Parts: sequence; structure tokens; C-alpha cells
Amino acid sequence: MVSRVIPVDPFDLVIFGGTGDLARRKILPALYRRYCAGQIPEGARIIGSARTEHDSEDYRAIAAGAIREFSAPRPCDEGRLSDFLKRLEYVTIDARGKNGWTDLAGHLSQDRVRAFYFSVGPSLFGDLAERIHKYGMATAQSRIVVEKPFGHDLETARDLNRTLASHFDEGQIYRIDHYLGKETVQNLMAVRFGNMLFEPLWNSQYVDHIQITVAETVGVGGRGEYYEKSGAMRDMMQNHLMQLLCLIAMEPPAKFDPDAVRDEKLKVIRALDDVLPHHIVRGQYDAAEGHEDAHPSYREAVGNPRSRTESYIALKTHISNWRWAGTPFYLRTGKRLKARSSVINVLFKETPHSIFGEEAGRHANFLSIRLQPNEGITLQVTIKEPGPGGMRLVDVPLDMTFSEALGPEGGDPPDAYERLIMDVIRGNQTLFMRGDEVEAAWAWTDPIIAGWEARGEVPKPYDSGSAGPGDGEMLMHRDDREWRGITP
Repeated sequence: MVSRVIPVDPFDLVIFGGTGDLARRKILPALYRRYCAGQIPEGARIIGSARTEHDSEDYRAIAAGAIREFSAPRPCDEGRLSDFLKRLEYVTIDARGKNGWTDLAGHLSQDRVRAFYFSVGPSLFGDLAERIHKYGMATAQSRIVVEKPFGHDLETARDLNRTLASHFDEGQIYRIDHYLGKETVQNLMAVRFGNMLFEPLWNSQYVDHIQITVAETVGVGGRGEYYEKSGAMRDMMQNHLMQLLCLIAMEPPAKFDPDAVRDEKLKVIRALDDVLPHHIVRGQYDAAEGHEDAHPSYREAVGNPRSRTESYIALKTHISNWRWAGTPFYLRTGKRLKARSSVINVLFKETPHSIFGEEAGRHANFLSIRLQPNEGITLQVTIKEPGPGGMRLVDVPLDMTFSEALGPEGGDPPDAYERLIMDVIRGNQTLFMRGDEVEAAWAWTDPIIAGWEARGEVPKPYDSGSAGPGDGEMLMHRDDREWRGITP
């Protein structure tokens, strides 16, 4: 299967924080792969910018090293890499001062798309936006890309939105969540709205409950200082899992249009019920037994022996609208769990009456959408077990693993950053969050956080390499349900 490559016109892309970790690991390798795919046209320029003194040759060497290191699993072609590097330039700037801004403005071409990627901390967003305007670089074709976190709570999110809105229109602001760029995440909409098979069943009449799991095997690593102030609720639940919830639960938009899609997502967030205290479980991972030096406990990793920040959270919520009234949604995410796995499980109700008798057992269908790794979709159906001896029923999977069903292209889809950066250049905001959507998510999240802080709750310890604290399992068992297993 050959993927269609849609060309774009020449553009200028400025990467603020161009020598940072995100630029090296994700942005530059993504741009290189898009160049190899034929989507970086002649005349396009990529301008790295940071405080560190470099010239363009220095920056090309930095970019080459990053691309060689992080372009796996696709090997780096040295010939193409050499051609790609010719498009790179570098300008040293002071984000809060005057140095370098006039020089940067002189590097930009007229009458073309200008994208400014803010690969820096949120504290610099306002300074960068102000100086882009002050030095005449903001045009009708300018776009800015901002990374999460989009604030620390509702108040700071509103402040950030006001700051950006004072310099750019909402249609020029691209709040990037890399989860939305994943091939399988977008397939949620294709599965739901492109198949008559599912849409009539996608409601509380037929769906028993929905589970969303994003499990990681890594700990906080070098992000301890940030994570201790954030926790799993702010770092993952408020944005990544919230977006998955919106896509799985939203109403069909009138058309596949950025604002139409985001309008429906916003309705889901505003319809979310408050989460009751006994419907929340927070956990904190212990050191890996026998590997304490390499894999310390969360508290050791962040250097705070009394930390109350969660590295795991599971919760149950409902959506108060006609489609989903009475259907529970269970969400969980955590670090140092038994496998790396992001999956959405839609569990359907049992048939209202079994004609096969009690000996046939209880059976129900479920749809499993695997986001990473081993992207694909599995539908479990009930069939007769082969052989004589009566009507014995068994559940079997109808599996579509992308790598098998779609050939090489399905097994090696573009990285999320590849897709999202090219959407910025094209001016397509469908996979980016709108300001009111971000604020609505914080408005739901803030009371949950305030509640456990007021109660003085301490996260439950759990073993590294497990499925999380036992209370997370009890969250489901109390409803006579159970989590689908965390498997790679």
C-alpha cells in the first residue's frame, strides 16, 4: 500500500528551543522523514533558534547527530540527510531581550507561510509572541505552535490563552498534543463515523462501559522536578486521556472540519460529571525489587521522601447526555507499570437473552483499539467451539494489526509529529486543541485535584512492573467489572 504524499508550498519554520531535547528527539527527525517522503519542497527553510551561540554549520552538525540517533526504526540515508541539512539555518536569540531578533526577521521570506514552533517552557510563550510582533514577523500567514503544558490550572490556562490571543488570532494558534497525531487515534473517527456497523450501537443502550488505559513502563526519569509539580492528573489525564475520551464519545460532527470536530469535543468535556472521591484512585510506584539503583522509587527519583504526587491515577466518570447516560467511563494511566500500552476498550452488553442455556456461559463482544505499540483493532465475537458435544460457545478475536493488514505503510506509519507539523504548514487545525477546549478540561480537572488536596490524601504505593495499586482493581470490582489486562 502506497501512501499519497500531498505537496506543500515552500515555507519558513522557526524552531525556538531548536537545540533542546524535544527538537532533537522529535521535531528534527520528523522534518527529515517528511523530507524523505517528498513533503519538504525546494526553497523551504528550517531555522533553529536558541540562546546558545552557534552558527548554521554548528546547527547542521547537531541536527545530523540527532537524526542519526533518533530516526529509528527507519535508517538514515546519508545522501538525503546531506540534502536535508542544506535547508537548515541557525540564529542565536535572547527570548526576553533584543539580541538576534532583527537577524531572525532578516532570514524570513515574504509571501509564504511562517510557522513558529515554541519548543520551550510556557513561561517564554508570551515573550516570544510579543517579539514576533514587535519585529514585524507576524503576518496573516503566520502560525505559532505551543507545546503542553497549557497552564497548570484553569487560571493559568486562561492567562496563557489571553497572552497568546493578544498577539495572534485563534486560527493562528496550534496547541499541539502529539497523541492526536497518532494514526490509530485518528482511526477512532474513521471506525466510528465510516462504518454503519458500529454507529447504531455506539450508545448506552448497547455499550456496557468503556475503558481507556495509557500505561508506561518508564519512571519520571529526568523530569522529576516538573513531574513533582504536575502528577499524572495534570501530565496525562487532563490532556491525553481527555482527548481520547472526547474522540470516543463525541457526536458525529456535521463535517470533518476543524471547528466542527472541536465543537463536538467541547460538548463532551462540558457534559462530564463531577468525579466522586471514592471513584478516584491515586498511586505512587515503589523501587523495582532487585533493581533499586537503576529503578528507584518515585519519591527517591524526585528527591522528596514525603511526596504526595501521584504517578498513577484511575477514575470513573459519566457523561450526562442522551447518548451516554448511565454508561461509565473508566480511565487510568501510570508510570512503571507492567507494559507499555495505550488502548481503548469498548465493552458491549450481553445479549438480552441466551438461547443456549446456562452451560454456554456469559459472553459479550468488545472492541479494542490499540494506540501503541502494535497499532490495530480487535473485535471479539462469540462463536461455537469446533467439535461434537453440544453447543459450546467461545470468544475469538477478529484482529486487524496495521502492519499485517496494510502492508509496509501500515506497519510503519508517520510519527505523530510528522503529521502534526505538516498540518500546521497546511493550516489544518483539526488535530489541535482550541482555547475554550483547554479551559473546559481544566474546569473539570481543578475540583478533582482540590478535593484530594483538601482531604490530605496520600497516594497508594504500588510495585514497579505491576498493574498499579490494588485499589485500582477494586474501582472496577465494586461495579462487578474488571480492567482488561495491560499487555504489550
